[in-house]
Amino acid sequence: MPPAQEWGRAQQMQRVAEKNSSEQQVPTGLTVSDLLQNPDFPQVLQAGARTLIAVNDLYPRVARLVASHQKWMLTQAAYSLHHERDVSNPESGITAARLLKLMRETGGASRNTAAAFLAELVAYKLLQPASGGRTRRARPLEPAEISETAMRLWFKSQISTLDLLDNGRRVERTEADGSIFQRAQPLAARRLLSDSRWTAPPKGVAIFVWSESGGVILDDLMTRVSDFAAVEGKVWVDVSLAKFAEHYLISNTHVRRIFAKAEAAGFLGKAPDGRRGRLWLSAQLIEEYLSWQAVKIEALASAFDQATELSL
Repeated sequence: MPPAQEWGRAQQMQRVAEKNSSEQQVPTGLTVSDLLQNPDFPQVLQAGARTLIAVNDLYPRVARLVASHQKWMLTQAAYSLHHERDVSNPESGITAARLLKLMRETGGASRNTAAAFLAELVAYKLLQPASGGRTRRARPLEPAEISETAMRLWFKSQISTLDLLDNGRRVERTEADGSIFQRAQPLAARRLLSDSRWTAPPKGVAIFVWSESGGVILDDLMTRVSDFAAVEGKVWVDVSLAKFAEHYLISNTHVRRIFAKAEAAGFLGKAPDGRRGRLWLSAQLIEEYLSWQAVKIEALASAFDQATELSL
């Protein structure tokens, strides 16, 4: 497709993404309300979390550099700029100025944080100078191959969750047409970045996801729940904080700090008999996690449908 048409398509997607969320179509059964009423939703999220952890394990270096919620938002914002790039316009795509503008609009990060984040990704060769030229004013960047592969796997892990919920064929369709990912990712990212339910997680979730690797630890915790029906406001899990630290390449001190903060806030606690590795998670933390994840699933479902409509 000629550059002008590609740019026109990108602008069309951006306009769609910027519509009020109430105006965006979401497949039946995949709205936040529908998801939270679906008795299979917790187990499907567990399957999705296991897939996401597997992606994390395949690319631990990439995962560590996007391990907090703030870095997740910065990464998704950067990728949306990349997918909306017009190769004939060197000032489009991922530039520091454009990322700063997008994050300023959403309140997701300060100027210094966004600039430092881009510099870090360049230093670790996860971003590289974009092909197609540069100007004195703009030095566009693009994802390196390892970053592109990791992001595509992330996207596939997420839409596989959608497929489990409604027996869809999104993964199959995306594998057959890679451009679906290029169209859907910026739609989902911009929608989530404009939704305070996602950008400002509820208190219990926030304790985890604003910390480095806390999000994947929370996902891991949820995969360990055998029965989501709380008894006296609690569900029980078996964990090893030392193994969390080893698995996710973080310090024991950092893991213990996250859990201590969550315990102090009443979101988890130790077994009364002092049994080592036995913890309870509060019903409130479970509910917050399900509600927060439902916002993401709804956005992805809407973005996928819009992306496939644009390809017709």
